[in-house]
Amino acid sequence: APALKLSFLGGVGEIGKNMYVLEYGNDMLVIDAGLTFPSDDMPGIDLIIPDTNYLLQNKDRIKGLIVTHGHEDHIGAIPYFLQNINVPIYATRLTCALIENKLKEHKKIKAKLISVKPKTVIKLGVFSIEFVKVTHSIGGAVGFAITTPAGIYFHTGDFKIDYTPIDGEMMDLARLSEINKKGVLLLTADSTNAERPGFSISEAKVGKTIDNIFSQNKQKRIIVATFASNIYRVQQLLNIAEKYGRKIAFSGRSMINVCETASKLGDLKFNKQNVIDISQVNHYADGEICILSTGTQGEARSALTRMAEGDFNKIEIGENDLIIFSSSAIPGNEKAINNVINLLYKKGAEVIYESIAEVHTSGHAYQEELKTLHALLKPKFFIPVHGEYRHLKAHANLAEDMGMPKQNILVPDLGDQITITKNTLQKTGVVPCGALLIDGVGVSEVGSTILRDRMQLSEEGVCVVVITISMITGALTSKPDIISRGFIYKNDETNIIEEAKNVVINTISQTDFKSQDWGLIKSNIRKNLTGYFARQIKCRPMVIPIILETK
Repeated sequence: APALKLSFLGGVGEIGKNMYVLEYGNDMLVIDAGLTFPSDDMPGIDLIIPDTNYLLQNKDRIKGLIVTHGHEDHIGAIPYFLQNINVPIYATRLTCALIENKLKEHKKIKAKLISVKPKTVIKLGVFSIEFVKVTHSIGGAVGFAITTPAGIYFHTGDFKIDYTPIDGEMMDLARLSEINKKGVLLLTADSTNAERPGFSISEAKVGKTIDNIFSQNKQKRIIVATFASNIYRVQQLLNIAEKYGRKIAFSGRSMINVCETASKLGDLKFNKQNVIDISQVNHYADGEICILSTGTQGEARSALTRMAEGDFNKIEIGENDLIIFSSSAIPGNEKAINNVINLLYKKGAEVIYESIAEVHTSGHAYQEELKTLHALLKPKFFIPVHGEYRHLKAHANLAEDMGMPKQNILVPDLGDQITITKNTLQKTGVVPCGALLIDGVGVSEVGSTILRDRMQLSEEGVCVVVITISMITGALTSKPDIISRGFIYKNDETNIIEEAKNVVINTISQTDFKSQDWGLIKSNIRKNLTGYFARQIKCRPMVIPIILETK
């Protein structure tokens, strides 16, 4: 008999590249298609997306892609996904608009985007999916109550429970308790903040803190860095700036894009007369200006980093500037952010960030909010998702503390395929999963060999050996030429290079020429030179021999 299966192509054991596959019988449903950003050991890689081989093998079974909200780690892989799998995409209005913006950058791709309001139910194959309103740090966020032949499956998406949301639309808690009455077979829920006790700060409280800062600094020019996608934060900042009679200038491409999109949809409401171009800022007194900027993560080319480095021609940071980081550090970016904060302080500015004042709040539920969710839905089975392994484990412990039997909880790994029946929850298989590395524009699988080469180049340098050999005698017709980059200090250069040339000459004289086996000569040069450099300077540059043949 067919059973309900759930597979994880991303988003567990990591924060990012969320992608889940739900299947029953012959029908498949994909939830989210996100990306993640590369770590330091991936030089030159721009993005990482889930490996979708499993979906390609089954593409005729896929009924659609449903999307929880418009953050990159949930929609970033859609343009790549659509290149091979063209299925309809269902999401709320703002999410659709953000996906459309993404697709504009990828010219050829046509998508069938269907905008769905919360409370609506859509039918895809054997699944009927109800969109349930949740609060998060971006508008239009939903969870899904999916009715399957095996029972109801609830997926929260990213969420928090905020009782004073900026748009006045609270998470639909009443609906959760109604769904509970029908019986929830399985819950998968956001675990990002499962280690944090208590409740998250309300978005409205952040607004109050920032309002206070504005009222106490009427003479200063204020620059606020925040995530462009956090429409609610941007809305509050626009309101506060208007309240204190400040003109607003947007800085940074994503900030400008998102604000245009959201105000077209009516999700951002502000007085257009109040917005000026960033180049006009110097025509006003400092106290009449508020700049909204990207660059909360210390990204190298972002507006704020360039201001801090004095490399932003329109804005010069000085003593009368107040910079607010209305954001938190995404793990791994702390060093870059601290660097920007230090540079801003050096320029004489005042800087306020999360550890100094409540100028940011997370979009993800803390422990008490997670408990509320579990209490309202009372699922039979639970799988924590959206978090590193430690977050998933903390969330599993929380469910157990609330009385859920241990055998009804499963902490998943990437690639796990889990089968759920009325009475059982178990891992029954593994699906192909992994990461596709996107470099520039192509979705070629940048393989581990390329990354290994890049790491070697970045850590050890490169040595190119050019030799000319007579085709007739097999002897060198001139001394080898050696070009080195990135591994020899100037003062050692001549001796080491001279020695290296001798190594090459000896290698060639010892290699039997009769077969004219250039491959053998090259590999011997590679082996002997690498050995020589390793002994002499404890370094293994990439050796590239080039052989030119002469008469």
